[in-house]
Amino acid sequence: MSSDSGPPGRSFPARRKTLLVFCDSLSYYGPQGGVPADDPRIWPNIVADELGWDLELIGRIGWTCRDVWWAATQDPRAWAALPKAGAVIFATSGMDSLPSPLPTALREMIRYVRPATARRWVRDGYGWLQPRLSPVARSALPPRLTVEYLEMTRGAIDFNRPGIPIVACLPSVHIADVYGKAHHGRPGTVAAITDWAAGQHVPLVDLKEAVAEHVHGGRGNPDGIHWNFEAHRAVADLMLKALAEAGVPQDDKA
Repeated sequence: MSSDSGPPGRSFPARRKTLLVFCDSLSYYGPQGGVPADDPRIWPNIVADELGWDLELIGRIGWTCRDVWWAATQDPRAWAALPKAGAVIFATSGMDSLPSPLPTALREMIRYVRPATARRWVRDGYGWLQPRLSPVARSALPPRLTVEYLEMTRGAIDFNRPGIPIVACLPSVHIADVYGKAHHGRPGTVAAITDWAAGQHVPLVDLKEAVAEHVHGGRGNPDGIHWNFEAHRAVADLMLKALAEAGVPQDDKA
């Protein structure tokens, strides 16, 4: 008998599964800003609660599908969560499709500009230019790279956990002045992800379907990007349907 076996005839409760979510800020922002990862009003916690699972939420504001690849392969929280995971959700692609007047790498380097006065000058300058250039700017991540990183991440996860249910997302919508209300990159990103998902049999959640009425109706966050908690509930409902399609039993409380 192994050292970690229990006494004969004694049963132990099954280990709770984990819902592993890779995300951008849409998954943990509400109508007034960011909330803690355990806030029961955001969709990842609603879904995990419905399933009777724990939640591991790994994300950051501005993340694209490329960041998910880096997190899945380099973040020790992902390594720890994957063996316990009952399903994985890629809740990104929105930032991929947003216009970016500067290449992502250059934009993210603004925070490292020194001294602080120069950083403020650069940030303010970019803040002035972004809404004016966004209508003609390319997407932050080209659609072909979005699906390339999605497939690399899916492949890596499936290698370590063959057959684990995976769900991905189509981009949300926005009415943000900081992007000049431009979102011309969305159709290309949607088409690329849809083709990839069909080829890999990955169920998709169209975030637009869940949140458009709230965002376009001005009932979300005043920034025009993030959602109210009613939209989070609508996203959760679609996520549960997609997880069922992926093979997750909806009465699974183990």
